[in-house]
Amino acid sequence: MKKSILKQIPSIDFDLRQLEIFRKVVELKSFSKAAEAVFLAQASVSERIATLENTVGTRLLDRLGRQVVPTKAGELLYKHAVLLLDMKRTAAQEMQDFLGVRQGEIHIGGSTIPGEYILPKVLRLFQKQYPLVAVVLTVADTKEIEELVLNGNLELGIIGSRSSQKNLIHHELWQDELVLALPSEHRWAKKKEISVEELSEEPFIMREVGSGTLRIMEEYLRVSQSEGTDSLNVVAHLGTSTAVKEGIKAGLGISILSSRAVETEIKAGILKALKVRGLSMSRNFYLIRDKRRIASPLCQAMRDFLQETSDQ
Repeated sequence: MKKSILKQIPSIDFDLRQLEIFRKVVELKSFSKAAEAVFLAQASVSERIATLENTVGTRLLDRLGRQVVPTKAGELLYKHAVLLLDMKRTAAQEMQDFLGVRQGEIHIGGSTIPGEYILPKVLRLFQKQYPLVAVVLTVADTKEIEELVLNGNLELGIIGSRSSQKNLIHHELWQDELVLALPSEHRWAKKKEISVEELSEEPFIMREVGSGTLRIMEEYLRVSQSEGTDSLNVVAHLGTSTAVKEGIKAGLGISILSSRAVETEIKAGILKALKVRGLSMSRNFYLIRDKRRIASPLCQAMRDFLQETSDQ
C-alpha cells in the first residue's frame, strides 16, 4: 500500500522590526531615506528587506528609476504591517497608561488655517497637561491631510471642510468665518460689503486645488450664481493663506480668506475685511480619524482634549 506524500509548504514568518523597516521603505520610497528614519546603515536595510523577501518567498519591492514601489504582494503586506505596528504601539501605550505613565509621540495634521493659526496655541495647552508627550504636527492642504490620515501616517487630522471619504470619522471643532480681504488703501476699503457682481470684476487671488477654503468658497458662490468661481477674474493660484496675504499686500489682487488668517493684519490696519452681500460664509473645522484603525491611548487623549477645547 502506497503512502501519500504531502508537499510541505514553508511557513511564512517575520518580526515587527522587519515590518517597521519595510513600512518605512514603502512610505519614503527610498532605501536611503528609510535607513535614516530607522537609524540603520543603508546596506543593513537592504539586507533585512532581502531576508524578508526570502522568508515570504516573493519580491515585495520594485525599483522604478530612483523610486522604490511595492509589488502587489508588497501592497498586501504593507496593509497588514501598518495594522500590526499600530497594535504594537497601542499595546505599549496602554501598558504605560496602566502603570501611570503617559508619554510618547503622536502625529497629527492640520490644514492651513487650523495648522498655522489655531493648533499652535491649543498644543501649548495640551503640552502643559501632558508634558511627556511630543506632538508632531504636519501642515498641508485639506486633501493631503485626508490622504495622510487614510494611509496611516497621521492618527488625527483637522481640516476646513467635511470630507466625502467613507472611512473617515468626523467631529465638529471650531467655527470659522470667511471674509473678503483687501489692502487698506483699496478703493473699497471704506465699504462694509460688496456685491457678487463687483467681486467678479476685481483681480482675484485663488487658493490651490485641495484647499478647504476653496471648497467652501466654491459652494457659497454656486448658491448665488451658477458659474461659481469660474466667474472670478483669477490672476493667480497660490498655495497657502500666507502667500495669498502677501499677494494682497503687494497689490496683486483681493481674495476670500479665513478671518483667523487676517486677524493680525486687520488689527494692524494693513488689510480690511469686507462681506459679500448675500453670502454668509461660515464653516466648521473637523477632526478626522480613520475608523479602520485602532485609536492609540495618545490619540484618544488628543481627540478628547481637542473636543473639550472646542466646547470652551
